[in-house]
Amino acid sequence: FDGSVARLCVATSDDLVHWRKHGPAFGETGARWWSKSGAIVCRRMGDRLVAARINGRYWMYFGESNLYVATSDDLIAWTPLLTTLPMEHRIVVSGASYAIETEGAPSVPLAVLRPRAGRFDSALVEPGPPAILTERGIVLIYNSANAAASGDPALPPRAYSPGQAIFDPADPTALIWRCDRPLLTADRPYEIAGQVNHVVFVEGIVPFGGRWLLYYGTADSLIAVAQGPAIDE
Repeated sequence: FDGSVARLCVATSDDLVHWRKHGPAFGETGARWWSKSGAIVCRRMGDRLVAARINGRYWMYFGESNLYVATSDDLIAWTPLLTTLPMEHRIVVSGASYAIETEGAPSVPLAVLRPRAGRFDSALVEPGPPAILTERGIVLIYNSANAAASGDPALPPRAYSPGQAIFDPADPTALIWRCDRPLLTADRPYEIAGQVNHVVFVEGIVPFGGRWLLYYGTADSLIAVAQGPAIDE
């Protein structure tokens, strides 16, 4: 974060103690985009999560507001998938004549998941832990916020709750399922009150002992853990 724009960056390590910084994930390509919260698609191998290739490339979900997707050949340099906004046409009248001017159509990151009005994820969505590639789909747990005016009235305004989505294992841009209710909500005292109230923010996932452990931040103050059944069965 340079004071105005956040940029997703990459660092690598052989021992999780000494790290090498590689700079912005998108290099000069994403210099003008706000980018954060990268979740690389991984496959479970025993008790490890290993980055998986799909159609010959590594994939990563990223973003804050909408969810976008990027690909890489080496897990260091990433290229966002782009889409083109509709062309803008304007009629300019001058005296008795007129002309049609066309505004160049800009390319922007392709959104694969957006906020939904009236639900817990109505204000924004952003990736959480690594996405898990299974035979039935790519399981992505994402973080979200509830909009004050157009959100879920059962939740406090700006409350953060995680959701879950599944993407096509052959096409990581294709959404095939999305939960209607949050996986967790802020209902414990340490989740309700803190530096930022009403926050459950998921960032880590670990397979352990036949179950999955989900590590999450509470009210931007503490770290807690939740457990669930195996998601790859």
